Amino acid sequence: MKHLKGFNTLNRTHAHRRALYRNMVEALIENEKITTTVVKAKELRRVAEKIITKAKVKNLHTIRHINKLIKNETLLMKLFNDIAPRYEKRNGGYTRIIKLAARKGDGAEMCIIELLGEEEQISKKKKTKKKAAAPKAEKTAVEASSEVTETPVESAKE
Repeated sequence: MKHLKGFNTLNRTHAHRRALYRNMVEALIENEKITTTVVKAKELRRVAEKIITKAKVKNLHTIRHINKLIKNETLLMKLFNDIAPRYEKRNGGYTRIIKLAARKGDGAEMCIIELLGEEEQISKKKKTKKKAAAPKAEKTAVEASSEVTETPVESAKE
C-alpha cells in the first residue's frame, strides 16, 4: 500500500514538473492569488509552504537555497522582505485553497490558491478605524459636559 508516500507526478517528467512548480510559485509570490486546478494547487501548496518556512530565516544560505527555485530577484526579495515576515508567528498553513466550479472545457476541478495574511491586515485596519472613531465621539461628550459645568461656575464667580 502506498499510504502517505511520495507525491503526485501530474503526468509530467521530473524536469517538466520542476518547471511547473517554479512558474506557479513565482506567480503565487507575485500575485499572492492564482487560479488553477485542485490537483496542481495541492502540490503547489507543498512546495510554497516549504519555501516560506525557509524564508523566515533570512541569511545567505537560505537565500541561495531558495534562489535555486525562484530565479527572479525582485520576487526573491519580495518573499524575504514582505511575505516571510508576515508569517513569523505562524507555524505553517500559509496558503488557502478555495474550490470553484468545474472548468467548462474539460470539467477539471478549479480552485483559487492564495497566501494568507492580507485579510488579517485589512481587518486590523478596520478595527483601528472603528476604535479611533469611538474616542472622538467620547471627546465631544466630555467637552459638552465640561462646557456645561464651566458656564455655571463662571456665572457664579461674576
